[in-house]
Amino acid sequence: MPYESMIAETVNLHGHQDDLIDAYLARPMGGGPYPGVVIIHHMPGWDEATKEIACKFAYHGYVTISPNLHFRERKGSPAKNAASIREAGGMPDDRTMGDVKGAMAYLRTLPYHNGKVGIIGYCSGGRQVYLAACTVPGINAAVDCYGGNVIMKPEQITERQPVAPIDYTKDLQCPLLGLFGKEDQNPSPEMVLKIEEELKKWGKTYEFHSYENAGHGFFMVDYPVYRVEAANDGWKQIFKWYEKYLY
Repeated sequence: MPYESMIAETVNLHGHQDDLIDAYLARPMGGGPYPGVVIIHHMPGWDEATKEIACKFAYHGYVTISPNLHFRERKGSPAKNAASIREAGGMPDDRTMGDVKGAMAYLRTLPYHNGKVGIIGYCSGGRQVYLAACTVPGINAAVDCYGGNVIMKPEQITERQPVAPIDYTKDLQCPLLGLFGKEDQNPSPEMVLKIEEELKKWGKTYEFHSYENAGHGFFMVDYPVYRVEAANDGWKQIFKWYEKYLY
């Protein structure tokens, strides 16, 4: 059922190496208990669209938190922070996983949380979801929205991102939902097929949906790449997935 009354605010939590970072918390009014969702934002940053997604989850009965993974850049805006991250070679995987762990721990301190945590990520956040689902204990369900660089070429391996997420597939610890556009180049349909083959190889619980006439970023309502049919069905799949595994 929809929750028309909600609270949304910026809070602080302890992330990687105990750094105090900003996070956006959105939840329904009332005592719950509600399932939790950690949103891993896309490469453009901790922006208005990410916070709107958090509020959408709250409307549907989830307590949701989105840590600002770019806060250490301190460049003055999400766009400038994202540019700084790109120039440096992307988000360091260990730091990102530390911040995700901190967000999960924060959720589990809340008296209105039911104890279960899902994660969802878009773009680079989808890659980080795949990585977290394989390496971070305590995740009950994961959603990867067109995560690029789950498969990496040797020349893409760096000190910041030392292992391709697909190489951790055998360690996947929770059910994984993947939502992709057939016109995307990273991940391309061929990459999605390779990821699916790896999941099958290790006997993992997963479900993939790939959409016609949709490319990278089809959930992004404030970008020209938004595709309403793919996004609407994608939201249906997300809520069905979380209803199955987080309640």
